[in-house]
Amino acid sequence: MNKNKRVASLLLLITLIPFLSGCWTLVAAGAGAYGGYKMKEKGYTLQNPITKEKNKKD
Repeated sequence: MNKNKRVASLLLLITLIPFLSGCWTLVAAGAGAYGGYKMKEKGYTLQNPITKEKNKKD
């Protein structure tokens, strides 16, 4: 039983190490920036509330 607990702890540690680094933050920021860029291409603006520009030619 002690060996299973040790293996589980090791797997948990290996899983958590990437979350402690800044890599996941960069991935999330990049995904958000790409999504915002694509929305801007479609004519949406980031205002409150999010609206679509009506005067833009498609």
